[in-house]
Amino acid sequence: MGRLTQAHIKSALSKPGRHHDGNGLFLSVRDSGQASWIARVQQKGKRRDIGLGSLRAVSLAEARGKAQMVKAAMVAGHDPILAINAPTELTRTFREAAMAFLEMRADNAKLADASQRQQLAHLRTYAFPALGRLQVQSIDADRIANCLKPIWLGKPVTAKKVRTLIIRILRFARPDGALFAGTLAPAVSDRLPKQPERGNFQAMPYRDVPAFWTRLGEKGGMGALALRLVILTAVRSGEARGATWAEMDLEAAEWRIPAARMKARKGHRVPLSPAAVALLRDAAPFKGKNSDLVFPSRGGKPLSDMTLTKAMRDMGATSTVHGFRSAFRDWAADETDFPREVPEAALAHAVPNEVEAAYRRTDFFDKRRALMDAWAGFVIGDKGSKIVRLAGAGQKMKR
Repeated sequence: MGRLTQAHIKSALSKPGRHHDGNGLFLSVRDSGQASWIARVQQKGKRRDIGLGSLRAVSLAEARGKAQMVKAAMVAGHDPILAINAPTELTRTFREAAMAFLEMRADNAKLADASQRQQLAHLRTYAFPALGRLQVQSIDADRIANCLKPIWLGKPVTAKKVRTLIIRILRFARPDGALFAGTLAPAVSDRLPKQPERGNFQAMPYRDVPAFWTRLGEKGGMGALALRLVILTAVRSGEARGATWAEMDLEAAEWRIPAARMKARKGHRVPLSPAAVALLRDAAPFKGKNSDLVFPSRGGKPLSDMTLTKAMRDMGATSTVHGFRSAFRDWAADETDFPREVPEAALAHAVPNEVEAAYRRTDFFDKRRALMDAWAGFVIGDKGSKIVRLAGAGQKMKR
């Protein structure tokens, strides 16, 4: 309890000097009768006085609260001035800062709409309930760790995405964001348990894909239809779920995925096998009136990633949707003589060698078309496959 009372303060106004309340808080009274609050602290062995405001503007209770904030900031290694005179940016709530961050990102053409929707969904589900109403200045490692604990072990991938998103928002929102975020991420990790080891995506053995394909053809629903395109083209789930008719040229049997929707932010051409073209023609009647999506949900929005997973689980498959890319890659390695660069290009993998990447001027499109035609023949069970030699390539493959 402080020493000063309202009676003491009234009496002190006629006594110039410093009147001690305790815990480093003083009321400084000048000869003119004007008075202001001062917090005295020790910083690196030196005494420092920090003004907290005039007596007219700051009450005794408010002065005591500010003095506590100054001391807490000193203990935490923060600037005590920011603790009591926070910039406008720091007084925003986390929800306000997050929405400003997403709005700014929406102006960036490299950010796909689907990615932004997922970020907002993650924030609403996992971050806003715990952090949304808090001011940016009050969010520290402890609060973030407590926010993440419910999903840290049960949903490790999602939890890491949410942690990264929270820290990016704080880095964007705080004037000292770059410095603050640099120490925040390790501090959050120190407060959370070690996550379970995560292996590669579980893939269906490629020899099992034709039988799965046959059963999948008997299953209705938009999710099963989109899954069939994923298998035939070896694209990522999100690339198929976000596909639009504007990207498709069925006459040329080509699918052009814009850079904004690719993981590496680089446009990708997908050669469509006759089977893939036929599948897309089958999907055409489902085109919505207000959506250009190839595989729209009932609400006209992109399918969720769980829709394709559910189609697999309904059929008893335990592998992942992403694992079909691995199955395709294993098949290409075991069953064809294509150089590795061709299936790697089909998967839109970045070239790991910087020198090689600088000199590569081709995407192997013609060779990839032959490769994807052969993969489709394998998947649908074409019994007439045979070894053929690629024209001009000096390579052979099973067809």
